[in-house]
Amino acid sequence: MVIFRILLVAILMSVSAYTVVVISDHGLGLFEVFFSDIRAMAWPGQFNVDFMSMLALSGLWLAWRHHFSAVGVVVGVLGFFGGAPFLCVYLLLASFNAKGDMHEILLGKTRTNQ
Repeated sequence: MVIFRILLVAILMSVSAYTVVVISDHGLGLFEVFFSDIRAMAWPGQFNVDFMSMLALSGLWLAWRHHFSAVGVVVGVLGFFGGAPFLCVYLLLASFNAKGDMHEILLGKTRTNQ
């Protein structure tokens, strides 16, 4: 569990630092660049479609873990738009709340008790 938590912190720090540099160099025009790459039907667009699919799966899992409650839907949307930084913070907190129990981290507290 320690290695998993270290990995989460490393991903959070590296993606956050990279994001700060990109924003300072290129501004906040993410969506225009993201969707124009998809429209171009080239490898950058393929990567973006793949990445957006992973974000959708992440958001769906987060909402499912919270039983599609109002909080779960909000967390799912935050997972979709927040990407790896949001998911790393979420999983880090979940790992401490679950005291390292990976079943509980993945399924949520309610499903592990059934």
